[in-house]
Amino acid sequence: MNTLTPTLPGARPAIRVILAGLVACAALAAAGATAQTHGNHAGHGGQARTAKTSELGTGAAFDRDGKLWIAYKDGQYVAVRSSTDYGRSFGPARHVNGAPEAVAADHESRPKVATGRDGEIYVTWTQPLPTPWTGFIRFARSADGGKTFAEPLTVHANRDQIAHRFDAIAVDPAGRVFVSWIDKRDVAAAEARKQPYAGAAIYYAVSADHGKTFQGDYKIADQSCECCRIALSPTPDGRMLALWRHVFPPNARDHALALLGADGKATPMQRATFDDWRIDACPHHGPGASVAPDGTVHMVWFSVRAGKPTVSVGRWRDGKLQGQRPLEDARAQHADIVALNDDDIAVVWKSFDGQQTRLSAMLSHDGGKSWQTRRLAGTERDSDQPHLLQHAGRAYVLWRTEAEGFQVFALAQEGA
Repeated sequence: MNTLTPTLPGARPAIRVILAGLVACAALAAAGATAQTHGNHAGHGGQARTAKTSELGTGAAFDRDGKLWIAYKDGQYVAVRSSTDYGRSFGPARHVNGAPEAVAADHESRPKVATGRDGEIYVTWTQPLPTPWTGFIRFARSADGGKTFAEPLTVHANRDQIAHRFDAIAVDPAGRVFVSWIDKRDVAAAEARKQPYAGAAIYYAVSADHGKTFQGDYKIADQSCECCRIALSPTPDGRMLALWRHVFPPNARDHALALLGADGKATPMQRATFDDWRIDACPHHGPGASVAPDGTVHMVWFSVRAGKPTVSVGRWRDGKLQGQRPLEDARAQHADIVALNDDDIAVVWKSFDGQQTRLSAMLSHDGGKSWQTRRLAGTERDSDQPHLLQHAGRAYVLWRTEAEGFQVFALAQEGA
C-alpha cells in the first residue's frame, strides 16, 4: 500500500509503495517496560510531564462504500482525509472544526473517526483545557459523506474544568453513536468531601439522531485507570461492549468490561483479566477488544505478570477469561485486535528492538486457538500505535510513522 505524509509543520511530502505481502517473523528477545509512576499529580507520573509527546495519533475507519477515512491533528484543527484505493492515495485534507482549538493527538488520546450506516462521518477528539490533565470531549459530524461538517459540540453535559479525556467512539448496527471517556467529576466530589477516591470513572453518552444530540452522562463504573484508552465494540444483541483498565483493590491494574445500553443502562462491570499487576501508576497502555458474531469477546492487553512486561491475547466467553497466552514477541506493546468472524482473528502490535520499531501481526483461523505471526514493517523514527480495521471480511492495519507517513497494510493468509 502507499503512504502519505500529512501536512505537519516541517514535514516533507513523501509517497512510497509498500508491498501488501507479509513475511514470517521470529519472536524478538525479551525487553523491559515501565509504567509512568506517580508524581505530585495523582494518576500521572513525572514521566508524563517531561517525556516527549508525539502528536502522530491518528484514527481510521472504513465507510459503507469501502472508502477509508483518517482523522488526525493539523495544528489547532482536526483534519480528515479519505482514500478510495485502500490507502494507496488520499484526497485533500478537510478541517472538521471551523474555529481553532487545542487538540490532543498522542498515542492513547488521538482524534478518532467512525462511520454511520447512511454515510455519516463522525469524529471525536479531546480538547485539552488550560489546567493540566483536564479536557472536554468534542464531536463533529458530516451528513454528506465528509464534504462538510456541522459545528463541533461537547459530548458530555458536565462542563466542570476537570478531566474528560481518552474518548472512544463506536456505532452500533442501528446507527446509534456511542462515545465513552474517562471522567474525574467523582474524584473532585470525593476530594471536596475529603474522602479518598482511586483512579477516575468511566462515562458514556449516546446519540440516536445521527450525532445531532447526545443523551448522557451515564456512569459505567468508578475507579478506572486514569490514562489508558477505552475499547468499544458492538455486540450481536445490539449493545456496546466497553473494556478498560481498572483499579482493583488494593491497587491492581487489571481490566474490566461492561455492556452498554442505548438507554443509559450498563451491566455491572466484570473483572476481565487477572494478572494482579499492583502498581501505583498509570501504564498509558489501554486494551483492545472486538466482539465476534457468536458473542465471544476477543481481547488483547498489556500487563506485568510475574515481574515480566507482557502483552496477552485471550477470549471472554460465558463470563470467563479463556485461552490467555502471551504474544511471542517479548517486546510487544500497544496491540490492537479485530474479529472478522467467529474464526478469523487478527492482532497487530509494535515493538522496539534497540534500533528500530517493528510492526508485526498475527492471524488466527480457528477462533484464537492457534496463530501465525508475521512482520509487516519497521521505522527508525517515532510512530503512532497501530490500529486494526475491517472491511468486506478482510483486516487492514493503519500505522502512521514520523518518517514514512500514513501506511496501510492488508492482512492476508500466508501466501495470499
